Amino acid sequence: MEPIIEMRNIVTRFGDRVIHDGVNLHVNPGEIFAILGGSGAGKSVLVKEIIMLLKPSSGTIRVLGVELDRSDYAQQQMLRRSWGVLFQFGALFTSLTVAENIALPLREYTKVPDSLLEKIIAEKLEMVGLHSGAAALYPSELSGGMIKRASLARALAMDPKLLFLDEPTSGLDPIGARSFDQLIVDLRDALDITVVMITHDLDSIFTIVDRMAVLADKRVVAEGTLQEVLASTHPFVERFFKNEYTSKRFMGKIMQKSDKASRKDDV
Repeated sequence: MEPIIEMRNIVTRFGDRVIHDGVNLHVNPGEIFAILGGSGAGKSVLVKEIIMLLKPSSGTIRVLGVELDRSDYAQQQMLRRSWGVLFQFGALFTSLTVAENIALPLREYTKVPDSLLEKIIAEKLEMVGLHSGAAALYPSELSGGMIKRASLARALAMDPKLLFLDEPTSGLDPIGARSFDQLIVDLRDALDITVVMITHDLDSIFTIVDRMAVLADKRVVAEGTLQEVLASTHPFVERFFKNEYTSKRFMGKIMQKSDKASRKDDV
């Protein structure tokens, strides 16, 4: 299976400061892929490079079969229409209603008539679990969880093949976080999309993530399934995962996930 995203030998410098020094990773179609790492490891920078908000100092990035460094304007516009982004704090435009925020990418990249636009907005709101009345609200009138869902609705407006999530469960209470995790899985399965998420949430990592890459020492020090990453002896991986509390809390979840995968394969 050809990767939907591939990063090879990525070097990123800001002046004399080196953020990445030979990062390699790949994301397979249809999986939920997590990027992990400590503060300042360059997780958000990697995603910004994939979505063409930043350009690496060297290395190659291939997305949906297109090598970004060699792409032309038409290919770049095609790619921008093929992904959606949920930023960490939502990044909703405060002067626009929820409906106007969701409509923004559609107005930018398509010529959808207003009558159809209203139907699309209603569909996206329902998809993320928001009531129709939320369309007329402004971001200041939303709770933290509603902001996340409204921002996700905007990210899904163009029916993307790729969905990027930056700390999707940060700021949510445990019940809200679990509900949002389940929403991500449901959307992946229903829409056949690939999800790339930056997260520190161990619940998310242990329950919904298929594969992950761990950033430390300016590069990827472990990549693969949870079991493969847990086999790493890198000090950062040891600190992030391997303590008695984590092992006891999540060992049952690992086994449950393995059992579910086995049952699915048997079917």
